[in-house]
Amino acid sequence: MIFMFKKIGVVGDKDSVLAFKALGIDVFPVTEPDEARKTIDKLARDNYAVIFVTEQVAKEIEETIERYNKETLPAVILIPSNQGTLNIGMQRISDNVEKAVGVNIL
Repeated sequence: MIFMFKKIGVVGDKDSVLAFKALGIDVFPVTEPDEARKTIDKLARDNYAVIFVTEQVAKEIEETIERYNKETLPAVILIPSNQGTLNIGMQRISDNVEKAVGVNIL
């Protein structure tokens, strides 16, 4: 039996994503929204199962994030950057829980 291991990547500003390298996660520092879009699309084509994206980057590429929210893989997870949180990621989790359960339990 052949097992295909899926990869995990993180996209965001250099200062926010560099620490993930110590955990063995592939890091992709970006500076421009277009660069972030292209990087996420490439990771999706390259069989990344989970792509963490900093909230600051995600707010500038909302259409790309929404496109992948409709797909099973990759899972695009928003995380705070080193500058703090915008509460976008937590709001998405809360919205998904409410949709699944029927009431906001968070």
